[in-house]
Amino acid sequence: MTSSVRVPENIHGVLFDLDGTLLDSAPDLHAALLLHCAEEGVAAPAYAPVREVVSRGARAVLRVAFGCRGEAAIEALVPRYLTFYRQVMAQQTQPFEGVETMLAAIEAQGLRWGIVTNKAGFLTDELLRRIDWDGRAQAVVCGDTLAVKKPDPAPVLLACQQAGLEPARCLFVGDDRRDIEAGHAAGLYTVAVSWGYLDGGDPHAWGADAVVDSPAQLTALLPSLPVTA
Repeated sequence: MTSSVRVPENIHGVLFDLDGTLLDSAPDLHAALLLHCAEEGVAAPAYAPVREVVSRGARAVLRVAFGCRGEAAIEALVPRYLTFYRQVMAQQTQPFEGVETMLAAIEAQGLRWGIVTNKAGFLTDELLRRIDWDGRAQAVVCGDTLAVKKPDPAPVLLACQQAGLEPARCLFVGDDRRDIEAGHAAGLYTVAVSWGYLDGGDPHAWGADAVVDSPAQLTALLPSLPVTA
């Protein structure tokens, strides 16, 4: 964990990125790509290069296998890839180790939490339903909720509004530089996690207010508040 971390007083909530921060969804995204490659008669890529880019979305995943075809072809492949992804979604996706305990601690402290993801809404809603998280978060803002997405701060600010949180009393937690940029621009205290996909980057280089190596370290940053009714 970053040394000498000072969290603002009176933190009332935490907003999270979804894929790579709360959920390890890369195995299912890779599995969908394998199905797509088989249909197209293309050699299947290894897991590691796919995992690294999943934070950038379906097009980045498709480029790992089909990049030589050009951007127009990649765009045309997106709908079919998402069909494959919906088939396998949540078969292997699960919370990162310690995430469920962290969320339980947040809820027990009477804090509110929400999700700000660049994932499309129809996929986010279905994924949360399949893992029994639907209705649990006080805010869910997706990549197509607004006309802009992270690193623009607007989705983060909307999530604060949905959850009834003041940005200055809220943390934003993510595994990508865009999360930190969006959180800073929205006026939240930002936390980068080192366990996520990271898009090939170094979370210590993103200017986050803190970097944590486990959900337990994040929990330790939070205030101990009485449970609210």
